[in-house]
Amino acid sequence: MRILLSNDDGFNAPGMQTLRRIAAELSDDVYIVAPEKEQSGASRSLTLHDPLRVHRYDEHEYSVEGTPTDCVMMAMNYLFKDERPDLILSGVNRGGNLGEDVLYSGTVAAASEGTLLGIRSIALSQCLLDTDTFYWETAESLAPDIIRRLLKFEWAPDVLININFPPVPPGEVVGVDITHQGKRDLSNLSIDARVDARGRDYFWLGYRPSLGTPQKGSDLWAVANGSVSVTPLSLNLTDIPLAQKMQKAFS
Repeated sequence: MRILLSNDDGFNAPGMQTLRRIAAELSDDVYIVAPEKEQSGASRSLTLHDPLRVHRYDEHEYSVEGTPTDCVMMAMNYLFKDERPDLILSGVNRGGNLGEDVLYSGTVAAASEGTLLGIRSIALSQCLLDTDTFYWETAESLAPDIIRRLLKFEWAPDVLININFPPVPPGEVVGVDITHQGKRDLSNLSIDARVDARGRDYFWLGYRPSLGTPQKGSDLWAVANGSVSVTPLSLNLTDIPLAQKMQKAFS
């Protein structure tokens, strides 16, 4: 099985080192194309107004001065166009991609692009509640078996899998839950207003870990209760029931 790795935290991020070890448990045919620098929050953006520069580390490993979507597009359409992967793994993200996070996440975006290009794709994220404590070993120890089990299923062509590991040591994980995408009941956006040396206002946008009181069965609920969340996500955003009602009204 040929596996392509990418992420949004950057080529040298700790999560990429974790993902390398996960992939090594699954295959010895592994390629990497990841952003040169962190691209968190890039979602599915493309670099259209600046040139893309690619850095080669060896015949199977590259970084791109661009977004996660740029990386997957370059891998599939240029760098490895004659060596298509069987699976794309994106992550392991530093922090969860839960609820509405999936709309902003570069980690999920890389998996989305892989799905659009016809490759089964999985996004992996290691959740955190304390920025000083990371349990990379949780994702590393549990991901290989979960991925093997997932690959036994048939997926629709427009579906990707979003996996979030809870912020606890491996021995404290209580199970694996198949979940739906949740929605936070509180905002985790932080806006830090500052003034520069010339007296001009500027702002830092950031997100702080928060779960609120999530709905049972959601990805947020699973992680809050110590389970791994596995969520199949569809790229088709159409609200079918509403579209059917509208069709009757407009016909």
